[in-house]
Amino acid sequence: MHTSLLHHLVKTINTKMKIIREQVQLIHFLLKIIFRSNLLDQIQSKSPSLEQPTDLNFQKFRVDELPIIEETEKLDFRILLAEYKAKHGKDLKPVQRRNGKRVPSHIYCPKCDAPHAFLYDNNGGKGQYSCKVCETNFNIKNRFAKELTFRCPYCQHTLSHIKTRKGFKIYKCVQEDCPYYVRRLNELSDDARVLFEQKPHEFKMHYIYREFDLPFTDLTCNLPSPIETVVDLSKIYSSPQVLGLILTYHVNYGLSAEKTAALMYDVHQVKISGQTIRNYARSVGAHMQPFTTYYPYQLSDQLCGDETYIRVLGSWNYIYFFFDAKNKIILSHRYSPNRDTQTAIKAIYDVIRHYGKDIPENLNLVVDGNPIYLLAQQYFQRHGIDFDVTQVIGLTNEDPVSKEYRPLKQIVERLNRTFKANYKPLGGFGSESGAIAQVVLFSTFFNFLRPHSALEKGRIPVQLEELNQCQDMPSKWIKLIQLASEFKYELPAS
Repeated sequence: MHTSLLHHLVKTINTKMKIIREQVQLIHFLLKIIFRSNLLDQIQSKSPSLEQPTDLNFQKFRVDELPIIEETEKLDFRILLAEYKAKHGKDLKPVQRRNGKRVPSHIYCPKCDAPHAFLYDNNGGKGQYSCKVCETNFNIKNRFAKELTFRCPYCQHTLSHIKTRKGFKIYKCVQEDCPYYVRRLNELSDDARVLFEQKPHEFKMHYIYREFDLPFTDLTCNLPSPIETVVDLSKIYSSPQVLGLILTYHVNYGLSAEKTAALMYDVHQVKISGQTIRNYARSVGAHMQPFTTYYPYQLSDQLCGDETYIRVLGSWNYIYFFFDAKNKIILSHRYSPNRDTQTAIKAIYDVIRHYGKDIPENLNLVVDGNPIYLLAQQYFQRHGIDFDVTQVIGLTNEDPVSKEYRPLKQIVERLNRTFKANYKPLGGFGSESGAIAQVVLFSTFFNFLRPHSALEKGRIPVQLEELNQCQDMPSKWIKLIQLASEFKYELPAS
């Protein structure tokens, strides 16, 4: 009985397996038919259609050339009043206000600086005024805009201020007969023109200029360190030898504060907390920042830059590195929560500051395809500082420029990987000051303490005689701190 039942069960299983194999073969056969007949193209998908052109102009960020900048002629109302008296034989009287329309005392003419007594209220206190001395009309909201006029370099019409963004203003040429607009319109393909008629806001067709709210004096003046510290290095309880050991483990070898504290106790029998180590690192970073930033490095002609990520308070922030690829020297290590043009401007200024007033005519910075570097180049051109920017775009050499300069791009990318490998064990940072301090310490170590195999005999990029006399790495760190205390620097005049 049991044998018969078992035999029947095996037979049933074999039958089912045969049916399954036949169904699998049928599925494979049907799949071949579907692919061969291109039926997949007729299946409706929830994903967007890929038939739209992928090279639409609105997808590319264009940086236009500088506009024509006209400075408004500045006059002196005192001279104008004297000329009026010489011509008419009497003084020009202040405005007589019979209708009670008074002008606030802090308002003055943007062209001749005439005080409020010589200003008419043109529209009943709504902000429009007229100067009786030089006959200039202006509005209180844009009186300072009278100092500069931006004109389109293609049609010479005045640019319109269309938007104000954080850190910059956007000016646009709205003339539809502008040669720039006409050329861009003629460059559109038939498909792109149809899409342009439907969604014109998605295309960049008019000339645009961005004016950044970053005074040049903000770059040239000596700004305070952005690193907030809670420990005074001159009053710490640890000895210089202990501080040197902590910096060696924490910076040179990239150990976290907790692992450094454990190592200090297990190897050296020094009991110290991880938080104390972080406090020491921030204080040393703030102390070393002027030395590392303003040291008079000797530069080559192989300069490159790139931005990389750093984790702060659970979010990705950015570090802008500029690097001397030949001498292996970090020239800039700017931190920013955003990937913006103003930080790129500051990072580039960190580089050109080392040249003083003798900026080479052939100065060239090699960067990636991020347009913020072209905008930064425009900013410096407005202030009379000229240099070239070469962009290496993509991962392959699609053009001769990329083929020639890609080695420099790869060098700065290796620097980024070295930095990430150094800070990754730290697990991110709980404050901006901690992140900035770590970047400063890494740059100090990279420039003054780390041997480089690419240099002759694996030497250190910046060799200091005082460090050569030290026997070990902790002593070198302490000597660097002493040198930073004695370091004197002057920023070039703007």
